[in-house]
Amino acid sequence: MKKTVRFAVSLDHHLLDDLDRVLVQKKYETRSEAIRDLIRDHLVAEEWDKKKEAVGTITIVYDHHIHDLTEKLTDIQHDFHKLILSTMHVHLDHDHCIEVLVVRGKGRDVRTVADSLISTKGVKHGKLTMTTTGKELA
Repeated sequence: MKKTVRFAVSLDHHLLDDLDRVLVQKKYETRSEAIRDLIRDHLVAEEWDKKKEAVGTITIVYDHHIHDLTEKLTDIQHDFHKLILSTMHVHLDHDHCIEVLVVRGKGRDVRTVADSLISTKGVKHGKLTMTTTGKELA
C-alpha cells in the first residue's frame, strides 16, 4: 500500500489565489489533487524528453481538395506505420477533414512523425498531444 506524505508549501498569496481559481474552473475538490496533477504533468513531459515509450495523439485539419495532399499525408503515415496504432478520419464539411492518429513509441520518434504531418504544406492546423503509458506514474 502506498503511503501518503503530508508537507507544507509556502506560496505568494497571489499565486495561491490563482491556484484556487483554477481549482474552481477545473472542478478540483482539493488543492492536493491539483498539485498532484501538476506534478504528474511535469513527469509525463520528462518522459517525452527521454527515450522512454510514450503515447499520444496527432490531430490535423486540412482541405482535401489541395492537390496531392491526401496522398502525401498517407505516404507519411505509411513511412511511420510502426508508430501509428489507429487513425480516425472525419469529414468536417465539403472541403475540410480532420484526422486523429493514436501513436505509441519513443518520444523522439513520435515527435518526428507529428512534425512531418503537421508541417506538410496544406495542413491548416495540427497538434501533438502527449501523454504517458502510465507505467512510470504513481
